[in-house]
Amino acid sequence: AGSPVHTKKLFGQNKILTVMDDVFTPLDCLLPSGTQKFCLLILNQPLDEDYFHQLWRKATLKACADGGANHLYNLTAGKRDSFLPDYISGDFDSIKPEVKEFYNNKKCKLIETEDQDLTDFTKCLSILVEEIKKQRLQVDTIVILGGLAGRFDQTMATVETLFHALNMTDLPIIVIQGFSLAYLLRPCKQHSLNVNTGLEGDWCSLIPVGGPCNTITTGLKWNLNNQLLQFGKLVSTSNTYESHDPQEGRKLVTVRTDQPLLWSMGIRKK
Repeated sequence: AGSPVHTKKLFGQNKILTVMDDVFTPLDCLLPSGTQKFCLLILNQPLDEDYFHQLWRKATLKACADGGANHLYNLTAGKRDSFLPDYISGDFDSIKPEVKEFYNNKKCKLIETEDQDLTDFTKCLSILVEEIKKQRLQVDTIVILGGLAGRFDQTMATVETLFHALNMTDLPIIVIQGFSLAYLLRPCKQHSLNVNTGLEGDWCSLIPVGGPCNTITTGLKWNLNNQLLQFGKLVSTSNTYESHDPQEGRKLVTVRTDQPLLWSMGIRKK
């Protein structure tokens, strides 16, 4: 049986929106016992070794965006033949010549994308989505490793790609690096987030990075009741979860928004 369908009145409008109350666990991919099937895309930023090995072992399809291959190459020194990506794409201005030659000799697919109006991440993600369709892969999530550290403009470019992704695929796309996870919530549906894996940190946030968002939440310490999130008015940073009995675990966080809204959360490293 599928998830139950609920009808809810959204933001006081006259129309009723029918939404699916599917529960999504953002950090499932980092659980040894996680059940999500996902593809992995590595960006051109330093790799967290613990995250990398957990994600690589379970990923259905693995890709590198240009210089991401350099970090894969360096991290897997001495055992590189066991860590070959399905493809590497980009304009190849970041990948080192010896790295490109190594993966080319290993028959990894190298896809050159010259469009300078889009980032290597956006182009690599577009190829990944097409590969999922072409191979008819049963995938629940796309996981991005990297993209939230280093230069601020590159972090914003990562977020901008998540907006492109709304038109590419219905799959949830999560970005993980360091102690942070980012996930762009699709508008006009209820999102139910399981934040009870034990890997969650103390903080979470809802950031209206693309424009004003009317927002309703439950499960947070500071919930929003049809309030407008907007830069210069109200942004829900440094929020946390509703207090709970440790034996019962955290409640689901639910979020409804009329525009794309960036959810971010802390990751507790063991």
